[in-house]
Amino acid sequence: MKHWILVLLCTLGLAGCASEYIITTTDGQMFTSDGKPRLDKDTGMLEFEDSEGRKQQIPQSSVRQMLER
Repeated sequence: MKHWILVLLCTLGLAGCASEYIITTTDGQMFTSDGKPRLDKDTGMLEFEDSEGRKQQIPQSSVRQMLER
């Protein structure tokens, strides 16, 4: 019985770690990401998965603001 309680608590704890980020570009577009976007240093592109599950890439130079929700 204690095993299932531990599994439940771990699952709930991990679910709370996911964050949404709102990314605003210099041309006024707004994107919502599931999880923290990551910067590919080789290409200079900000990579993230949007709220609909699609992988997106935008140039770091066109990012005006990134806020964690």
